[in-house]
Amino acid sequence: MPDIDRSLPVVFIHGIGGGARLWAPQITSFSEAGYRPVALDLPGYGERQAVDHMDFEGLAADIEAEIARLGLARPALVGHSMGGMVVQTALRRRPNAYRAAVLACTSPAFGSGTGEFQKKFVADRLAPLEAGKTMADISRTVVAAMGPNPDLAGRALASAAIAATPERTYRAAVHCLVGFDERANLAAIGIPILCLAGEHDLLAPPSGIERMAGKIPYARYACLSGVGHFANLEAPAAFDAVLFAFLAQVPELRSSDQ
Repeated sequence: MPDIDRSLPVVFIHGIGGGARLWAPQITSFSEAGYRPVALDLPGYGERQAVDHMDFEGLAADIEAEIARLGLARPALVGHSMGGMVVQTALRRRPNAYRAAVLACTSPAFGSGTGEFQKKFVADRLAPLEAGKTMADISRTVVAAMGPNPDLAGRALASAAIAATPERTYRAAVHCLVGFDERANLAAIGIPILCLAGEHDLLAPPSGIERMAGKIPYARYACLSGVGHFANLEAPAAFDAVLFAFLAQVPELRSSDQ
C-alpha cells in the first residue's frame, strides 16, 4: 500500500441541524493525524447570516467558493446527512475537483415520486415551530435519532448546535431537502467513495445506503454498529477509524477496481 498523503485537505459538511462545530471531534483527531481538516458552515449556520431560502445548487456553489478561497487543492469531502447531499451535488458539478468523498448517513434522493412523503416531512418537521416551540425544543427531538448509547459529550454538542440554529435557516433547510435527487449521477461518479451508515439510523437506513454504494463505481460501504444518525458524534473514535482506513486506501482504490 502506498504511503498516505497526510497533507490531504479534508472538508467536512454538516447536516440540517447544527453547523461546522458538529465536526469538532474530527477536527481534533484529523489534525492530530496530520491531515488538514476544514469544517464549513453552510449559509445561515454558525456566524453566517440567517437565510430564508436555500437550494442544493447554491449550497454546492458556496462550498466551491470557500474551497477556492482557502486554496485547497482536490480535497476529500465528508458530508453528513444533508451535507452528504451537498457533496453529491458538488461531485456532479465538478467531477474532477475532489480526490475522494465520504457520504455519511445520507441518501441519493429524498422522498417518494408522489410527493406525499415530502409534504408530510415538511409538515411534521415544522409543526412544533408552528405551535410556538423553539429550536431548543426541536433539538430534543432531533437528538432522539441517536442510537442507544451515544457519547454524552457528542450528544450535548449536537443538542446545543441544533438549539442555536436560526429558525429561519432551519425552515429553509427543511424545504430545501424535499427537492433533492442525484440518483441519475451516481454511476458517473469517478472517484473513491465511502458510503457510511449507522446501524440504528432510521432517517438514512443502512439498507438504502448500501444500495447507493452499489450504484457508484468506486464506492465502499461500511456500517457502524450501535449508532444512529449522528455517527461522528455518537462514536467519534469508531467513525474516525473507518475514515482513516478509507483515506489510506484512496491512492489504490481505482486501480484495484479496474
